[in-house]
Parts: sequence; structure tokens; C-alpha cells
Amino acid sequence: MKLVYMGTPEFAVGPLEALLSAGHEVCAAVTQPDRPKGRGGRVQISPVKACALAHNIPVLQPAKIRMPESVEALRALGADVFVVAAFGQILSQELLDLPAYGCLNIHASLLPGYRGAAPIEWAILNGESRTGVTIMRMDAGIDTGDMLLKREVPIAEDDTDESLRRKLSEAGSGLIVEALEGLQAGTLRAEKQNDAQSSYVGMLTRSMGRIDWEEGALQIERKVRGLYSWPGAYTFYQGKQLKLLQAKAVRMPELAAADGASAGRAPEGGPAPEPGTVVQAGRDVLLVGTGDGVLRISEVQLEGKKRMSVRDFLNGCRVKEGDRLG
Repeated sequence: MKLVYMGTPEFAVGPLEALLSAGHEVCAAVTQPDRPKGRGGRVQISPVKACALAHNIPVLQPAKIRMPESVEALRALGADVFVVAAFGQILSQELLDLPAYGCLNIHASLLPGYRGAAPIEWAILNGESRTGVTIMRMDAGIDTGDMLLKREVPIAEDDTDESLRRKLSEAGSGLIVEALEGLQAGTLRAEKQNDAQSSYVGMLTRSMGRIDWEEGALQIERKVRGLYSWPGAYTFYQGKQLKLLQAKAVRMPELAAADGASAGRAPEGGPAPEPGTVVQAGRDVLLVGTGDGVLRISEVQLEGKKRMSVRDFLNGCRVKEGDRLG
């Protein structure tokens, strides 16, 4: 099929590669404009643009895809279908009506759950054990269109948003090829979403990364994993921001079994450690009390430093029991 592909981040690269491998004609790739990134402010192109250029695919980067000039440029391409994957702009009804087969979206959740901008991160934050990918036919609503295909993906206990995004991109790559085959053959069966079962998740904010030690250890662990790519889960130590890169909620009996009696300074039935207080610091062990349980931290990044193991952090900062984070 002749198609226009709309996407921006790394998540959208796998499906584009899969469509090309399947023999589809991608007449243009539409992606967000180049933007400065990082401390140096260097302008970087999107992963989808890099992929498209590598395959000699024309690239369109409209600041606002709804503008008349953008609509006319896409109309002139005469594509059979638009495929959208984490593009980052909302398509107008005029755009949705352009291709004969409509617009298909690769959405990173099992709709109608987790409609919205950050379904991968919120699935981890909410402690879900599974998620998936839905291919849907787009309409004017936000992720409300008819569902065409679904594929479930389990969430591992150590998945971060980054690792889960890779799994979902791979699942979406196979599913969109299957969807286009069914579209051509006329075998796809659309299923309307049940709005009564829907949920919507908003965009992430930088402030969401700040750790509240009054929360439970499991909730903080999910924050570390779910916000791993951005904005990161962070606290403060001696006035400097400390980002947690790997952490695990543990129970005191587990600590005693793993680290000996000295790790169980607040045994079950004894007084709980104060939230944000260092329970143990030594060798490869950094344990911090929370509102419910203890968090074991194994990898961090101190403000102005590179990421490091907790052993290197403890050697450099001389953290001791009773110190407070936050």
C-alpha cells in the first residue's frame, strides 16, 4: 500500500522499518520539527526522521499539521492510508478524511484503557502486570476510534518505561503489518470501544519525579521505573539533587535473609524507620525508610556527576545511618 507515516520518537522507528520490510511504499514521513536538546542546546533530528533519511524517504516537519498548507501537501501525495505512531500532534477531521483507507494509530495500551499521552509510564506507575498495543482507526477524539487489532504484552517486575517501550514497539511493528494486510484483504473487523471501561492518562510533568518519602516503598519503586527516561525519580542529599536509577521495595525479613542480622535494624513488629531516613549504608547496601516499607537503592546519579553504583556513591559521599534524604 502507498502510505504516509507519522511518528517522532524511537518507539515509532520499529513499525516504520517493519512496513518498509513488508514492501509497503512510504511516500513521506511526517515528524516533529528539529529541536534543541540537552545542556548544550544542540539541534537534534527525531529518530523517525533519521530512519526516513536512511531509506531516502521524503520528510515533512510541519510546526502545525492542521494548517492549510500542510493539509494540501499531504493531499497531493495521494496515499491510501496514514499510519500514526506517537507523532505528537492532533490530526484534524480534514486530515483524517484524506486517505481512502483512513488513518490507523499504533497505540501503546490495550484500549479503551490508558487513552492519552503517556500510557507506558502510567501502566508502570499504577502497578499493572500487563499492557499491550492496539491498532485503531482514528477519529476526532483522543484515542477513541474503533479497535482493529490488539496484542497483549506482560510487564516484568524490573521493566522501566524504556524497556517496556522497546517491547511495545516490537509488538506494534508486527501488528501494523498484519493490520494493513487485513485492510487490503477486507478481513479486519472493527470493534467499538466501550467508553464506560475507558481511562485517560495525562502528560508527564517534571515535578512528578520528585520523591515523597511518605509514600510506600512500592510506589516509589514504580516511580523510579516508570519515570526512568523522563523526568527521572529524584530526591535531595545535602542540598544536591540525587536521581534514583535502580531501586527495589523490600520487606525487613527479606533484608535480614539477604544481608544478615545487621540489616534488620527495624525487625517486623519493631518501630518502623522514619520516611526518608537512611536505615543502612555500607558496602553495596543503601536502605531508606518510606511511609510503608524500605527502599533498597542500587544505582544513582548525583547532581553534576555521572550515573554510578551505590557502592561508588557511598564511597564518595560517606552516607551514614540516620542521614535524611529529601
